[in-house]
Amino acid sequence: MIRPLWLQWGYTLFWIALFGVMCIGGYFMFRKFLKRLPKQDGRSELDWQEHYINETIHLWTDEKKALLRDLVAPVPELFRDVAKQKIAGKIGEIALAEKAEELKEEYIIRGYILATPKRDHKWLKETLQKKQIDLQPYQHLF
Repeated sequence: MIRPLWLQWGYTLFWIALFGVMCIGGYFMFRKFLKRLPKQDGRSELDWQEHYINETIHLWTDEKKALLRDLVAPVPELFRDVAKQKIAGKIGEIALAEKAEELKEEYIIRGYILATPKRDHKWLKETLQKKQIDLQPYQHLF
């Protein structure tokens, strides 16, 4: 049975689109898999994030949580929880390194800058300027 030419092209485009979507999904799954692999110390990148968050959870006040929510608001909703966890992990790492008794705004901003990829620093600076936060003390982090 011979199918019309438009139907054959439709099938071809469908399979190409399906293959493309599967490749994109596989790429993101593979990135997550790499983050889950243990490093030389026996813990993965995600394990360390969780550790830092759990060790500093008592330092987070409602005011600091609100600041973190405001800072990650420009991130698309689909990725917001992942971004918030990564930033909170970096903030926890900084707080533990400084042996902090309380979480300061400085730690939040430093963690926010360090956890954000370099390609996103343009909108990161815009977000901090909208919050009227002076970027001068943090220029060395960019």
